[in-house]
Amino acid sequence: MDAIVKGYNHALHGMAALAGIVIFAAFAMIVVDVLMRIVGLEPFVFILTTVEYILLWFTMLAAPYLLRIKGHVFIDAVTQFLPPKIKWSVAKLVYILGITACLIYGYHLVILLIESIQSGELDMRSFEIPIWILFLPMPFCYFMCAVEFCRYLIGIDDMYSQAIQDRENV
Repeated sequence: MDAIVKGYNHALHGMAALAGIVIFAAFAMIVVDVLMRIVGLEPFVFILTTVEYILLWFTMLAAPYLLRIKGHVFIDAVTQFLPPKIKWSVAKLVYILGITACLIYGYHLVILLIESIQSGELDMRSFEIPIWILFLPMPFCYFMCAVEFCRYLIGIDDMYSQAIQDRENV
C-alpha cells in the first residue's frame, strides 16, 4: 500500500512539475512571438496554437495538485459561519459531489479519448495534430482529482481546515 501511495504522490508532484514546465514554455513562446513582431519579423505560425494546447494541458496537469494543496478556487463564505456539525455534513456532501463529478467527467473523457484515437481525427489549425493528444491528460487528471476528493472524504485531510488568510497565501 505504501508503494501505491508513494507512486501516486510522485505522479501528482511530477504532473505539477510538468505543468510548471509547460506554462514556462508558453511564456517563452509568447515572448518570442512579441519580440519577433516588434523587430518586424513574421512570427512563427505554430506559437498561438501551441500556447492554446499548453493552456489546456497546464490546467489539467495542475488540477490534482492544486486540489491537494487547497490552491483551487472554492467558496466557503457560507460554511465558515455554520456550526461545526453542519459544516462537517456540508463538507462531506461537497466531497461526494466532487468525486461524482470527477468520475463522470473522467468516464466520458475516456470514451472521448478512445473514440478520437480510433477515428484518427486531426485538429487542423496552424498545424495538424491528432485530436487525441488534446484529450490525453484529461481522464487521468479527473480520476486523480476524484482521488483527492476521496482523501478529503475519508478524513486524511479537510478542504475547509485552513483559515481564509492562510489560503490567500497559497
